[in-house]
This record gives sequence, C-alpha cells and structure tokens, in this order.
Amino acid sequence: MPSDNAFASAPAASNPLRRVTAYTGSAAGVDPVYSEAVRRLGVALAGRGVGVVYGGGKVGLMGILADSVMAVGGKVSGVMPRALADAEIAHEGLTDLEIVQDMHQRKNRMAELGNAFIALPGGAGTLEELFETWTWQHLGLHAKPVALYNVKGFWNPLLDLLDHMVEEGFLRQELRDSLIVESEPAPLLEALAQWHPATPKWDRQG
Repeated sequence: MPSDNAFASAPAASNPLRRVTAYTGSAAGVDPVYSEAVRRLGVALAGRGVGVVYGGGKVGLMGILADSVMAVGGKVSGVMPRALADAEIAHEGLTDLEIVQDMHQRKNRMAELGNAFIALPGGAGTLEELFETWTWQHLGLHAKPVALYNVKGFWNPLLDLLDHMVEEGFLRQELRDSLIVESEPAPLLEALAQWHPATPKWDRQG
C-alpha cells in the first residue's frame, strides 16, 4: 500500500501529461519488435516534452526506454533500491537516479513522481507493479491513468482474463474500462492525456 503522503500532491486527471511512470522488463524479449516499439515510445514521449520515471536499470527494455528518451533530449528519472544498484545494473547516464532502501520505497516514489502509468511488455515484476498501481486507482488512492502498451498483442491474454473477471462478477465493467490499452505511441499518449477516472470501487454512489 502507498504511504500516507504517496499521492498527497497527485495532479488532477485533467492536467497536462508531464511525466509518465513506466513499468517494463529487465529483458528485451525474443522478438526485436519489442525493442523497436519501446524506442518509438521513448521518442514520442520526449517529443511531447513528457519525462519518464522508471526503475533505473540499464538492461532490457528498461535500458532501451531510457536511452531512447535521452537520445532525443528527453528527461529520465530512475528510482532503484540500493541492493540492485550495488549489483551494478543501475543506469549511470540518467537525468537523475534516486537510490532508496527497498522495493516498497521504490514503488511509492515512482507513484509520486509520475502523473500517469504505462506498463510495457515485461515479466512478473511488471505485472506486480501494474496491478498494485491499478488497484490503488480502483480504491481512489490516486486519480492517474494506467495504460498497457500492447505491442504485438502482448497483453491480450491478460485482457481476456480481465474480461473473464467481469463476466464472473469479480471486476466492475467501469473499472475494467478504466485501463487504457493501445499498441501505438500516438494514440496511447493521447488517451493518457484525455483520461478521466471511474468512480472508486467503494464509493457509496458507485
């Protein structure tokens, strides 16, 4: 769960997109299409003047995203637990790199810094970060958009599962629809900028 002040200064959903928190893998995947799609997203973000917050690594899609943003003059902020930084996987060329004590502090800090969230292709860690952030949105702990960058239909199996949750009565359709899903940078960034929050799960009028 976020700390008491993790979202104290959360911008309203209607505010311009300024800084995106990205969740993605420390691997690049077997298909080069993932790396190329992440590069295009990085260029698109920088082109719009949108900064990136991510886990601070130099490997996999994480490193590709950071490098692509900075290569065209964009700003990238990394947040990494000390244990991982000490393992020498930290990206040393970022705009800024913040070292925190553990994964809980990392996730809270990444949530504070971004005013939108994108899950790129990734593994178990990406899923964990995505669902925690999206659940916080459902509970009304923040009013920031959460999106999937659906490269090569990567997230389609997960979307099928979410639809199954709706059908079986475990997820409200309105909350399911709050998740942005796009496969190209331009419509993804436009959807993030135009997003409006659903009624929180436990709102008495919901």
